[in-house]
Amino acid sequence: MARYTGADCKRCRREKQKLFLKGAKCESAKCPIEIRPYPPGEHGRGRTKDSEYLLQLREKQKCARIYGVLEKQFVNYYKEANQKSGKTGENLLRILETRLDNVVYRAGFAKSRDHARQLVRHGHITVNGRKTDIPSARVSVNDIVEVRESSRTLTPFQVAQGEAGDKTVPAWLESNAGQLRILVHSLPERQVIDTQVQEQLIVELYSK
Repeated sequence: MARYTGADCKRCRREKQKLFLKGAKCESAKCPIEIRPYPPGEHGRGRTKDSEYLLQLREKQKCARIYGVLEKQFVNYYKEANQKSGKTGENLLRILETRLDNVVYRAGFAKSRDHARQLVRHGHITVNGRKTDIPSARVSVNDIVEVRESSRTLTPFQVAQGEAGDKTVPAWLESNAGQLRILVHSLPERQVIDTQVQEQLIVELYSK
């Protein structure tokens, strides 16, 4: 499976904002964007002309990097979103939000989406009682996502239980940290998705 193996912090610097790819490090003074708040590379501090195309491209890159999705998969998500009724941009964000790795992250069971992806791949998560080790698997309304009984004593889940309540869980999810269980109440609407992207720019980019 293809995946990005470079430095996550360079991605945040390239987008000139925190994408929260490294969990606790992003909240600390060690976050590189706090020290070097400009894009990486020899010409990182130079001025660039922000053309319309560049703004659209950067917004797409930022969205894909936040959710940890590579280009081919992101394009497929866009095509699926475009075929659905309603606004394409909102459909796209809804698809990304309902990925299993994102749900585990949003519920506070992982420090980052990368961490959540690892937990899913290692078989620690079940959906409706069945082990699911595919991070891109999508949840539906009334699905129950749980940590496997045999995995509940592992450090990440003990930490999640100890820090229950420290992280705000989206209204479309009900997280029970004590039982390490997540109930999907509904599919997320745009107003409850706090991802800081302008999805209309992404639609404009792919509509050309």
